[in-house]
Amino acid sequence: MTSHDLRSELESLTTEAFRPDLAEIDRLSTLDIARLMNGEDAGVPAAVAARLPQIAAAIDAVAARMSRGGRLVYAGAGTAGRLGVLDASECPPTFNTDPAQVVGLIAGGPQAMVTSVEGAEDSRELARRDLTALGLGPDDTVVGISASGRTPYAIGAVEQARALGALTVGLACNEHSALAAAAEHGIEVVVGPELITGSTRLKAGTAQKLVLNMLSTITMVRLGKTYGNLMVDVRASNDKLRARSRRIVALATGAPDEEIEKALTESGGEVKNAILALLTGVDGPTATRLLEDSGGHLRAALAAAAT
Repeated sequence: MTSHDLRSELESLTTEAFRPDLAEIDRLSTLDIARLMNGEDAGVPAAVAARLPQIAAAIDAVAARMSRGGRLVYAGAGTAGRLGVLDASECPPTFNTDPAQVVGLIAGGPQAMVTSVEGAEDSRELARRDLTALGLGPDDTVVGISASGRTPYAIGAVEQARALGALTVGLACNEHSALAAAAEHGIEVVVGPELITGSTRLKAGTAQKLVLNMLSTITMVRLGKTYGNLMVDVRASNDKLRARSRRIVALATGAPDEEIEKALTESGGEVKNAILALLTGVDGPTATRLLEDSGGHLRAALAAAAT
């Protein structure tokens, strides 16, 4: 593609549109610019809301595959890639997932998290290599992320994933995007032109973060990683999370502190097991068996214990 062709393509994208009404914001006071930014950001949730049916359909498809042992893989370049890596990295401490269960791929590799890797986003082949290394199968899902919806790395990742039989989701911020068209589940959250022309780390980045929050969080809810709105699969890897584990058990059971400490100690710090033991009176091995038989779903294990 020539530079003229690329310029013409960018000019056709909503996320790259120039807004004459904001052409002199540098003359405004800091407070007025902040008000403008805040007003722009206020429209992002409504843009996400307009795509909730598509988001929900994608989540159900992802959860069905992950329940069979599949993985969730994000793939993007620049801000989009960093957001995917961020979301993936927060799943192990929040939901006690294996680090290989939710994976974030960014064009150019780990160094691209903190510095630009020239040309990486333009390579479909790089995406194919990154995905081939994962050994994708039909129970895996690849989510391509690109504000423009035209990033070759994200499109290449989705195309390679489909060729390997994996589920595909395309998350973009422009309508009629090549990325959404390439995926089985296209999600196009149109937030409009940015305050700073083409700076898609702003509204587009916020929209992508909101959607990724939904994809991972609601998928984990569907997989039984929560009990109500409690993070019962939290991994207690530091003092704050150990304190949170005790609080979660207390909220779920209402048990006194000494019983909570005893239950957590006997369960090896496993919050679900401790809650099940406290609510039903079963011993540790029985709690473990009930949870295993219930696929890790605490509500199902509680129901089984009551029969």
